Amino acid sequence: MAHFGQNELVTSDEDKQFSPSTDELLGNNENFVTQFADHGLSLKPKRQLAVVACMDSRMDIFQMLGLAHGDAHIIRNAGGVVTDDVVRSLVLSQRLLNTQEIILIHHTDCGLQKVEETKFYAELAYEVGMKPWWALEAFDDPYEDVRQSIGRLLHSPFITYKGHIRGFVYDVNNGRLNEVSADPRHV
Repeated sequence: MAHFGQNELVTSDEDKQFSPSTDELLGNNENFVTQFADHGLSLKPKRQLAVVACMDSRMDIFQMLGLAHGDAHIIRNAGGVVTDDVVRSLVLSQRLLNTQEIILIHHTDCGLQKVEETKFYAELAYEVGMKPWWALEAFDDPYEDVRQSIGRLLHSPFITYKGHIRGFVYDVNNGRLNEVSADPRHV
């Protein structure tokens, strides 16, 4: 990983082994274009569904839920936590594009479970010379964090449709979605 220190770029051995993928991916896109079958899909998701999930590369949201292109909005970020930007996306999804159901998906073995927030902020501030203005949203327990995210949505005055909000933790070891009750007494 590259680090900035004393106004110079310090490169690790990991960075020296890195090889960009963009050119290969553009070639893949050329092949994709020749077989493109998704023309004519509606802007509005067919299932009136929005999924908020972690950005973890081990999770293929379409595959795990059996979704097709055009079925749902997929909103992803580190941890899958409900942040102001997630609420912004959900508000647009609901109010302009008619989604009425929300599924939250966190997962086991999440990188945000391994970050000590105070230390992370201190290292960033040291490296770049200023503290980040955004919340990291690190957590210890993905089940509890799903519960908190459900609560944020239920209490948001901007979320219109609250009757169909459900949360899950994806087990990266077996692919199973484990439902999380919004009520901590009913795990």
